Amino acid sequence: MAIQVTCPGCMARFTVADEHGGKQGPCPKCKKPITIPKAEDQIVIHAPKGEGPTNKEGKRVLKTVKRKDTAFSPLIATGVGVTVLLTLLAAFLLRGYPDTAGSYPILGGGALLLGPLLAWAGYLFLRDQELEPYQGGPLWIRALVCGLVYALAWGIYLLIASQIGETGWQQNGLEIWQMGFAAAVAVGIGTFAAFVSLDLEPLMGFLHCALYFAVTVGLRFVMALPPLPGLKGD
Repeated sequence: MAIQVTCPGCMARFTVADEHGGKQGPCPKCKKPITIPKAEDQIVIHAPKGEGPTNKEGKRVLKTVKRKDTAFSPLIATGVGVTVLLTLLAAFLLRGYPDTAGSYPILGGGALLLGPLLAWAGYLFLRDQELEPYQGGPLWIRALVCGLVYALAWGIYLLIASQIGETGWQQNGLEIWQMGFAAAVAVGIGTFAAFVSLDLEPLMGFLHCALYFAVTVGLRFVMALPPLPGLKGD
């Protein structure tokens, strides 16, 4: 084993064979006498030992489990995209029939259909990258719960509007503060649902909820309905 030597005079570094350990000799560069250390005097830095149980040979028996990222499924993404496009087409076809487009079965069915799909799609972009992602069945269950709460938030908006608005509020409209209050409660419920069901940060939960409401409000606009129920100009 070669011995690493550093000359104390010129600080030159070189190696010598281990049989010269403990001997004196001139530095090959500055010719000053130096003492070559013995091989056993050298400092050896050992790698840290791994934690956990080992076998008879000293090898670790437990392996680190690598985190698996969410696998992007083109088939599912295509299905979600096609569903959204079909919903957009249906909204466009209902544009000339305001009574049908504004009926509760149509609006409620669309809200329930889009909720889980948009919750699933939004999670892929807004989730915390430092956490183990949900995927497969558990992700769909959580997206279903979150999406249903989003649809329910629309119902809560209508309930609050009917309580604080005057008789005939859907035709006569609501005050700005009334719509703002009802919308704030609905968005707050949706944000909390995203925070609890999908483990999103509060800001990401708000953006996740805002994505759903932005799409549904856009569909109302396509159907020639007021973006928000109670907005004057029905």
